[in-house]
Amino acid sequence: MLILTAGQVRQVLDGAEQQVVEAVSRAYRLHAAGRTVLPHSLFLRFPEEARNRIIALPAYLGNPGGSGAREPVAGVKWISSFPGNLDAGLERASAVIVLNSMRTGHPEVLLEGSVISARRTAASAALAAATLAPREPQTGVTLIGCGVINFEVLTFLRALLPELAEVTLFDLDPARARDFAERCATLLPGLRTTVTERIGDALAAHRLISVATTAATPHLDPSPCPPGTLLLHLSLRDLAPETILSSVNIVDDDDHVCRESTSLHLAEQQAGHRDFIADSIGALLTGARRERDPEALTVFSPFGLGVLDLAVADLVRHRAQEQGLGTDVPDFLPFGHGS
Repeated sequence: MLILTAGQVRQVLDGAEQQVVEAVSRAYRLHAAGRTVLPHSLFLRFPEEARNRIIALPAYLGNPGGSGAREPVAGVKWISSFPGNLDAGLERASAVIVLNSMRTGHPEVLLEGSVISARRTAASAALAAATLAPREPQTGVTLIGCGVINFEVLTFLRALLPELAEVTLFDLDPARARDFAERCATLLPGLRTTVTERIGDALAAHRLISVATTAATPHLDPSPCPPGTLLLHLSLRDLAPETILSSVNIVDDDDHVCRESTSLHLAEQQAGHRDFIADSIGALLTGARRERDPEALTVFSPFGLGVLDLAVADLVRHRAQEQGLGTDVPDFLPFGHGS
């Protein structure tokens, strides 16, 4: 068993945004081609702690064929979300990812998963922004929720949209927004950063918006958004069903995203169908190019597919082995040492 810590995962992934986006794009295209196995995520919830949850995401990512193609990979991510951790100065999310041998089924790699999860989410968002780009350059983005996910989103947007020059921030906790702005100034120099006290001002500032909050129920009024806005709806529960039903909706997988009281699930329950979903990101990446509607609100709602975690975890595994990182535990299993 190869064990990789958060620091080692971060060391491998820092500066590798393009490679992570390529891995995520490949996973989306394989999923669109039917070369994945993706059971529904399993949500473990707690009777007296409605905000807290732990989710299991099992998955299999196939091989597209051709010379130099990666081997298939199977595994699972086990990720917790305890929002109350933030008040205690702890990270909201923590996770582990296990990769299994496709020859024996033995678990062979154990990775810290929260860094991988955050970066595959950010890569997915940036990939959607680049794929659904308007005709004119996107020079600004609004971030609603100033936590780990949106900082990663901003990092990946900068990698894919080099013309990005402005960021507008809003958080219910103004101190978090100010801290976020200071971190931007240190780690992402050259960005013009504005912190707003009113969410309406933030929504009106740019036609690219990323929403990453801990909201459990709809709360966001998108009416201030300029025409033709792309809203990266990463937290999935911020928009009312009426907003979803009146928008152009792009998803990663309609069967996965219409679950667990997401905004799209509520919209499906209200409408009685899923006709409001226009396309999937995988279909767009495999050739069904779609121009962004210059007037309508376009909403990208990725449920967060386990195959993305596998794709990035497999990238980490190979890069870590090349760099000699990680701890090998040959007697982890109770029988033999082969994989």
